Amino acid sequence: MRMGLVTALLAAGMLLSDVASAQVPPDFGDGRIVAAREALRKGDRDTLERLALERSPHTLDAYVRYWQLANVLARPDTPPAHRLQAFLDEEAGNVLAERLRADWLRRLATDGDWARFAALYPGLRNPDRELRCTAWTARLMTGDGSALDEVAADWRTLDNAPAACDTVLRAAYASGKVDEDALWQRARRQADTRKPDDARLSWSWLPAEVAPAPADAEQALRSSSAWLDRLPANFAVTRSGRELVLAALTRIAWQDARLAHARLLQLQDRLGSEERGHIQAVIAMHAAIDQMPEAMAFYRALGNAELTPLQRAWRVRATLRAGDWAAVRTAIEAMPESERQQPEWTYWLGRAHAAAGRAGDAEALFTHIAAEPHFYGILAGEELGRPFTPPAANGLLPAARLDEAENDPGLRRALALYRLDMRTEAVREWIWALRERDEQFRLAAAHIALRNEIYDRAINTAELSNPRANYALRFLTPYRDLIEPQVHRQGLDLSWVYGLMRQESRFVVPARSSAGAQGLMQVMPATGKWVAGKIGLRGYHHGLLSDPGTNVLLGTSYMRLILDGLDNHPVLASAGYNAGPGRARRWRDDKPLEGAIYTETIPFDETRDYVKKVMANAIIYGAMLERQPQSLKTKLGVIGPRPASE
Repeated sequence: MRMGLVTALLAAGMLLSDVASAQVPPDFGDGRIVAAREALRKGDRDTLERLALERSPHTLDAYVRYWQLANVLARPDTPPAHRLQAFLDEEAGNVLAERLRADWLRRLATDGDWARFAALYPGLRNPDRELRCTAWTARLMTGDGSALDEVAADWRTLDNAPAACDTVLRAAYASGKVDEDALWQRARRQADTRKPDDARLSWSWLPAEVAPAPADAEQALRSSSAWLDRLPANFAVTRSGRELVLAALTRIAWQDARLAHARLLQLQDRLGSEERGHIQAVIAMHAAIDQMPEAMAFYRALGNAELTPLQRAWRVRATLRAGDWAAVRTAIEAMPESERQQPEWTYWLGRAHAAAGRAGDAEALFTHIAAEPHFYGILAGEELGRPFTPPAANGLLPAARLDEAENDPGLRRALALYRLDMRTEAVREWIWALRERDEQFRLAAAHIALRNEIYDRAINTAELSNPRANYALRFLTPYRDLIEPQVHRQGLDLSWVYGLMRQESRFVVPARSSAGAQGLMQVMPATGKWVAGKIGLRGYHHGLLSDPGTNVLLGTSYMRLILDGLDNHPVLASAGYNAGPGRARRWRDDKPLEGAIYTETIPFDETRDYVKKVMANAIIYGAMLERQPQSLKTKLGVIGPRPASE
């Protein structure tokens, strides 16, 4: 039947390009696309090749050919360069050409065909870190030594680089483009991460007479306290000995900053002043992250020691936690201008000026960010006496721009992929179609996404179009018939529930996180089981998390349960929803804390960002749903002190 339609179109005198753009029923040829995707998944080479030969006018026809060529590249046979190049030429400018080029480049790197890699790479529009490093390797292998100059210039950004970068990183050091001290410093930074073993790789690049012994390196990183207990008296004679001590103290600080400080006091006389400053800064930062009252004293003891951006940020947070506004001002003003201009530090510096009675300085800083619709922009507006008001309605979009977006090949492919539940491919197509497009085209695309109930694309695309407008698209309220009854039943704030759900899933029903959270409210299977038991939901099984109604029931019930256990405070409950109620409790202080300060000093980067966004979302939703001004400062309130029993 499919070939019969194509034959009929050709018989009517239509060109092949006309066939491709002809109005074809949405499900015409869908079975072939799905079958090809399944053949790729199963590694069914024969079926995939047969389907790739059957050209059709289907919107996704190129995907079948891409999957077949990607399958060829994954096999040990020599890939047919002429067919690969033909596909790149035919699909030039499309996301599939970009993907095939990247696949081909990885295969060329595996084969060591550096000359062809170097020739093919410039056509790649958006290389990832792995391919960027591989391109440096290709240039190095083909005699272009300037690649090492670029590696040296980017040295400090490559601490957590993929393994593909190892060749050029090591070559940059071996060639003298990067000196030995820079390599030691890199290992120090790597020791202070969740992947401290990366430091061992950096140490291994040093000359054998300088590098730490492998056994000592492993013990210093993995059994730090025990290794320090066996430390020889003459450890300070060599740099490797001192650097391993710094690494061991760093790893101890990750677990217990107080213990690390105590161990440092025993060893500091045998360290140089720069080395002492380095490890004292590490310990001070971890004390601040762990919300220890000693953090302020640790930072004060640093003097003029050089700090990293992260250490400077936690210095400010320690001063906020302590309520020392003079120290807040000092810490922020010590930051480089680029950091000081970030919204959070602009706001807190304004607060520090206000606390000291410098109203004019404070007002200038608040005014600088008050128009921004984010956590600190909303708070700054309130400091100026301007609570967040209901946003203006969107302006009309010219019909011609909607037509343009509707007929855009990339968006049409994305919609076809969504129809076939190929979400990963659909998102890639959608994002690619928006590249280098103007505001109105992106806004039109957001409307198309909404019309097709692809809520996450509608929100993200409207935000990409203009993050200061398009509120009706950026803050959607889908599934209200499911959500509102549960919100009323649980006695929750609808704007807060929508604010949390928007952050959790962007209203994608099949959303699933890497940790296993599922559905509209991203409920973890274990949490779902626990909540089901609490509310008496019979017949619960994990598969029910994919049902929107059950997911909302469990998610809103969980919000109620954690609210009840966390002082009925939305900031604590938001933190608890993301990181667990126990952590949210532990992050309180011995004294009452302003809600904004509690939020800014949450130790986990993900949770801190999450709570800010959920609470800002809640204010915007509140203004839109209630059509009245909203106060974020009131919503944040005050976090009560940690009970003495805890």
